[in-house]
Amino acid sequence: MLGRFWRQVRIILEMIKFEHTVFALPFALLSALIAARGIPEWRTLGWILVAMVGARSAAMAFNRIADLHYDALNPRTANRALPRGLLTVGQVALFTAVSAAIFVFAAWQLNPLCFALSPVALLWILAYSYTKRFTALSHLWLGLSLGIAPVGAWLAVRGQFDLVPILLSLAVALWTAGFDIIYSLQDVQFDRQVGLRSLPQTLGESAALWLSRLMHVGMVALLIAVGRIANLHWGYYAGVAVAAALIAYEQSLVKPNDLSKMNLAFFTLNGWVSVLLFMFTLADWWVFWR
Repeated sequence: MLGRFWRQVRIILEMIKFEHTVFALPFALLSALIAARGIPEWRTLGWILVAMVGARSAAMAFNRIADLHYDALNPRTANRALPRGLLTVGQVALFTAVSAAIFVFAAWQLNPLCFALSPVALLWILAYSYTKRFTALSHLWLGLSLGIAPVGAWLAVRGQFDLVPILLSLAVALWTAGFDIIYSLQDVQFDRQVGLRSLPQTLGESAALWLSRLMHVGMVALLIAVGRIANLHWGYYAGVAVAAALIAYEQSLVKPNDLSKMNLAFFTLNGWVSVLLFMFTLADWWVFWR
């Protein structure tokens, strides 16, 4: 019985790609670091982590339920847990509800403003699952969903809005939208067949890739602006330079007629972008801020 339970847990974690929490989490930690001008209180940091995991888990699980019909039809996604019957819709719905409750509870533990805004954030990230049905700008909706992370972390530390987390949020939104355009190249033909929308499906692959590159240029510009406004130093800017180099390499790997390096471009490099930027910012704090 216990063995079956843990097998189900492993299937759920694989279904929601739990390891991809690394995409947005370092930006939340970076925002908290700048907001506190150092390491935040451990209690605050802990509840930020819980909130991040809860929100992303709820969003990913809900997405699998919302997209079940399309996932079953798409050869690329037909092997996922729900289409294969490894999990039931009821099980995934329960996991979604529990994850959402954990997120709201964590927000309540942080401060009243985080708690008051948690339903709004939850509604936004869950609604993303339906955006491809009516807009080609679903990439930006996803980007803003991940962009909630730095704003939320800032609010958790300071309890008020500021320009720095908003710029960080926009940087994350452009970064995410840019790499989501790349990822959606895999499904252009399928999207056209079933009536789903994306920028590659609407504009064509080449034009969408150029738009992705412009978004990533905008992300780097916003990160530079964050450094200037927050009075950061060479460590942070070195991190921005490394992130820019990784993103440029990512863009060079993908061509409209060659998606053979998609896993390296999408999964591996984007994980390192956020992690290394945070690590360089942490070094910046260690050398200059303390």
